[in-house]
Amino acid sequence: QVQLVESGGGSVQPGGSLRLSCAASGSSFSIKIMGWYRQAPGKQRELVAIIFSSGITNYADSVKGRFTISRDNAKNTVYLQMNSLKPEDTAVYYCNIQTIISDRYWGQGTQVTVSS
Repeated sequence: QVQLVESGGGSVQPGGSLRLSCAASGSSFSIKIMGWYRQAPGKQRELVAIIFSSGITNYADSVKGRFTISRDNAKNTVYLQMNSLKPEDTAVYYCNIQTIISDRYWGQGTQVTVSS
């Protein structure tokens, strides 16, 4: 079965940086889209950034210019470089993949806390 293993969350002061990683394994089909979503307490899960196998990216307005998504197709791994972090970035971050047959899978989530 498909497994997504996330790493890189943690606590950081405002203005700091973190890098999240998510390695996917077990899929019989190529991964079309890889991305990150987040859910803050009391709020709905929201899109942070996605990247297609072609390299095309899409970002939430709230993170544009601060976050960068990238992927290594050979390793089925997606990264999220987060710079200039703000307290409002505090959330559980979830990795998500969508295969070429539109199956979707979620990671277990990793906590990101931005606080002074």
